[in-house]
Parts: sequence; structure tokens; C-alpha cells
Amino acid sequence: MEQPGPGSDDTIIRVENLEHLYGDFRAVDGISFTVKKGEIFSFLGPNGAGKSTAINILITLLSLQKGTATIAGYDVTTDAQKVRESIGIVFQDITLDRDMTVWELLEFHGRLYDMPVKERRERIDELLILVQLEAKRNELSKRLSGGMKRRLEIARGLMTRPKVLFLDEPTIGLDPQTRMRMWEYIKNVNREGTTIFLTTHYMDEADQLSDRISIIDHGKIIISGTSDELKNTLGRDLIYLDTDNNGNAMKLLEQVPSVREITAKGNRIALMVNEDGTKVLPGIIDTLRNAGIEISTINLKKPTMDDVFVFYTGSELRDEGQAPARQIFLRGGR
Repeated sequence: MEQPGPGSDDTIIRVENLEHLYGDFRAVDGISFTVKKGEIFSFLGPNGAGKSTAINILITLLSLQKGTATIAGYDVTTDAQKVRESIGIVFQDITLDRDMTVWELLEFHGRLYDMPVKERRERIDELLILVQLEAKRNELSKRLSGGMKRRLEIARGLMTRPKVLFLDEPTIGLDPQTRMRMWEYIKNVNREGTTIFLTTHYMDEADQLSDRISIIDHGKIIISGTSDELKNTLGRDLIYLDTDNNGNAMKLLEQVPSVREITAKGNRIALMVNEDGTKVLPGIIDTLRNAGIEISTINLKKPTMDDVFVFYTGSELRDEGQAPARQIFLRGGR
């Protein structure tokens, strides 16, 4: 688990030993992490992992029970108002007034924050261009598509030029094509200099968008790093084999220098290898065949975020229910 380092100018969020309980249930269990200025940082985990609870503490909607948290140098407990002035938020659920137009919603938000008339009108025009809603400025929000509503919420969150924009499951419920377009809008916002804190349970979303990812499950941060760093912890490639004698096959393959780890489930063996799998595979096949072990199927693949999540949490990431430990990993992916 990543530990927060000493104070530095490029750290915009710092969390240390954060805990939060609902009665006897520990929703957030002693997590520590930092977020750097200008990056896209993601919490990846299933529903109920503690992602939203942690975000609600950071945006001051929930009281901090134990630990410390600062945003842009402001403590979320003692400087709550300064924290709110430093952030923008897009919640999981759409919170737009259905009977206001796109322009009216942004105008109203600017007024809430006492933005001068000239500044807020200029900002509205900038944001409508950014999220490509210029043609919808006079449209009632209830007539917008789901993707347009999300884009409008992002624009609203950016009205006050926040240092950090929190996006809690921003693409949930959107179709795949709209989700991909939404990723581009988020990247554009980040290019403007806004730090993005994203929570998601979509593997591809965390993989494609994030500079760094923290996998969170059961209220704990399991591992953190860039997408490539997390995948590389599993080795360079994954090889799956079905054999007629797993016991002997595993003993033989444990001696292969490039094999980092080997596990088995039924007739399936999963190998993590530290070299290019296409170069390692012929030697593995020869080793088993020379020992009289029959191979029925072979599957070679690059590690994915799905593999990383399953390996470190022991379960498949899905909305409801959990798979037995390593079950999905040993199936060799989908």
C-alpha cells in the first residue's frame, strides 16, 4: 500500500490513516494515499468497497472520524469551507433541475458562488464549448440524453475553476460509445490543468484514463501504481495450460527460470512469466511433452487490469456477489 511521503509542492491531496465506521461496519479501514497536482487518480473497486465513503469525507459531506485529510493544503475538518472552494463534484446520481435550461443551470451555479456577472458569462461560454453543448444552451435539462446530462454536470463542477474535480462513477449507466466519448471530455478537462479524482468499478475506465490507480476493496487499499506498474507485478505475460497431470507439470514448470508464479485449479495451470511469452512457450511445451504430460489447451495473454484485480483481491469485480479466491484468474480471463 502506498504511504504518504513528506510534504511537497506537487501533492494536492494527502490522506493518512483514514477510517470511517457505520455502526460496527468499517467502510474505510485505515487508508493512506496522496494525489499529485494535474494527474488523473482513480479508486478502482466494486460497489461497497469504500470508494464513495472516502470521497464524501474528502468533499466534507461526511465528518472525518479518524485520520487526517487535506486538499490543496486545507484540512477537511478545520478548513472545510476552503476545501469546498477548491473542489468541483460530479456525483453518481444526476442532480440537475429538470426544468432549467443548460445555460440557466450554469448561471445559477455561478451565482451561488458569487461569481461576477462578466466572469460567469465568459466561463459558461468556455465550458459549453469544452463539453460540446453550445447547441443545447437553451434546452431544458430533462430533454438531454444521459451522456449530455453527465457532460453538463462536469461543466457545472468546473464553473468555479476548481483545483480538484471529483468524479464519482461518472459513466455509470451510459452505453459503451457514450462512455468512451465521456473519457475524452474528462481528458480535456485534465489538460486544462484540473486534477481529477475518479472512482470507478470499470476496469477499462481506470486503465484508459488514470495516471495512477489505487485498488480498494473492503475499505482497504490493496495496491497502488500506474496501470503498467500494476500489470507488471503479474509478470510480463500469462500462460494458461490444461494438462492431464497438473501435479507433475507444476513440479517441472517450477524449475523454469522465467516462471515467476504458478497456480492451479482443476485441470488448469496459470503461469506468470517474466519474459516474452512467445519465447518461453516452446520450452514449456517441450518440457511437459518430454515428461509424457499431455497438453490439451494453451492460452497466452498479456496481463489486464481484470487479472490484477482478481490476483490481489481474490475475486472478480462485479456489482453483486464475489467469486471464490482466484477462480476468475485461473479461468484465464474472458
